[in-house]
Amino acid sequence: MTMVSAHPVGLFDGATPPLTQRERELGAIVTAYNEVTDRLKIAHERLGCEVGRLREELKQKNEELRRRERLAALGEMAAGLAHEIRNPLGGIALYASMLERDLAGQASAATAGKIFHGVRSLEKLVCEILDFAQEQRLERRLCRLDSVVAQMECGAALALEAGHATMSVEFAEGLVNAYCDPERVSRVLLNLVLNAIEASTTGARVQVAARRLDRGVLIEVLDEGPGIPDDLLPRIFNPFVTTKASGTGLGLAISHRIIEAHGGSLRAANRPEGGARFSMWLPDEKKSETSDGIEAEN
Repeated sequence: MTMVSAHPVGLFDGATPPLTQRERELGAIVTAYNEVTDRLKIAHERLGCEVGRLREELKQKNEELRRRERLAALGEMAAGLAHEIRNPLGGIALYASMLERDLAGQASAATAGKIFHGVRSLEKLVCEILDFAQEQRLERRLCRLDSVVAQMECGAALALEAGHATMSVEFAEGLVNAYCDPERVSRVLLNLVLNAIEASTTGARVQVAARRLDRGVLIEVLDEGPGIPDDLLPRIFNPFVTTKASGTGLGLAISHRIIEAHGGSLRAANRPEGGARFSMWLPDEKKSETSDGIEAEN
């Protein structure tokens, strides 16, 4: 008995029929189109991310520009007031000291002494205002970073002893020099360390760490205090903003201005484990002139 196949021979024998030339060309076109579409999609996503980044950067630059304009106006006004106040204060201090001397041995001499010391405190505030407002010249040069830190350590020694605090200094391997005005940077560093000591509890540790970052030097000061209140954090470098009961709020503002004059940045943040972190970045590049009206000498 002869068996007959259920399918015509050669029609469904499991073999894929060969593609024609036209079908191969059409497949190549579809493949190329899909590849181009995928590349366009990736490029569009990258472009969207870049546009978002540029918008955020532009927003930050505009906010920084507005801040500088406000600070410039405030500085001019404060400098004018400081000059007007300075001369009368000098006269009051002179007459208070003369009165204290004339009343020596009398009970009222103490009152004259309080007037004299109060005037001296006001004169110090006036000097800080003028320091913040006036144009200054930086003497930038290549200097050893350990010398800058050593100068800061000398200034912080008494505060560390009084607060029973300790300070650790850590340099990344190979980090030796920084291009800056050593006197000004040491002053900024000292201000940050003194603030850290005041913010920390008795016996706490203040950390100073330095390393290379983005063609520059990053110096960080970390404390174990309560941190910076969230409502003050965006304004912490504005003049007259302070977390201290007796502070003037000009130390950080002056420090921020000095670092900006170097073409660098000074930022503040709260640490997740508690305490505050101040990050000071100084670029390697030599800048002949800075914004903010402060010039650098090369």
